Amino acid sequence: MDQLFKNKLTIYLLQAGALALIIFLVAQAMVAFREYKYVGSGLEAKNTISVTGKGEVFAVPDIASFSFTVKEEKKTAKDAQSIETKKINAIIDYLKKEGIDTKDIKTTNYNLYPRYEWKKDCKEFDVRGVCDSNRVLMGYVVSQSVQVKVRNTDKAGKILAQMATLGAENVSSLQFKVDDEDVLKEKARSKAIENAKEKAQKLARELGVSLVRVVSFSEGNRRDFIRPLYAKMAVEAGPDMPMDDAPSLPLGENKINSSVTITYEIQ
Repeated sequence: MDQLFKNKLTIYLLQAGALALIIFLVAQAMVAFREYKYVGSGLEAKNTISVTGKGEVFAVPDIASFSFTVKEEKKTAKDAQSIETKKINAIIDYLKKEGIDTKDIKTTNYNLYPRYEWKKDCKEFDVRGVCDSNRVLMGYVVSQSVQVKVRNTDKAGKILAQMATLGAENVSSLQFKVDDEDVLKEKARSKAIENAKEKAQKLARELGVSLVRVVSFSEGNRRDFIRPLYAKMAVEAGPDMPMDDAPSLPLGENKINSSVTITYEIQ
């Protein structure tokens, strides 16, 4: 009986020891995992340096974009919508004749709402002897905003000038940009990374240390574009402006800037 008890006790102690060993190993693994970095390999770097690199590329814009609004107010919502629709259709037909694809004409906002005014009714007076005021329905307003992308930039000035003659209002937000900016961003980023590497290597030589690995990386970029202010002024000149006076819109160059920050482990 005593031998059986000793055998069970031995088995129990062995199991308890194995369990304790497993718990210890799991705890050690969790500690090592917390110290592991997503960028690079190995444990957390203790000695690091950080450098910032910059890169920029230039390109002549190949598209122009602008927006306009058509607004109409009538006594009934049906009449307001009917006239507004005719104006919008006339503008879209003109844009298509100028070679602008339907996919480059996009409605960004559409509103239909009643417009009220407060009017005094001097047939009735309140206790202070002041004319009573009533809210009066004046009509319904329809407003539609459209964004247009012009791929033939040579036509941008002519098209802008024509908008006012077709009933468009608030012709604005003119921008010249490059259609495929991702390629430019990649080139700018590559230049920025190369610039950062050169700085890091020079700094490491001056400090008398060696670069081991990349610990972290971050990036930011910015696009600088031209926005000619006189383009909107020309459109606001109104329907009497001769088409020969369409504004000339120099494209210039767009600049894509990229800035990267790289942190290296050193030894």
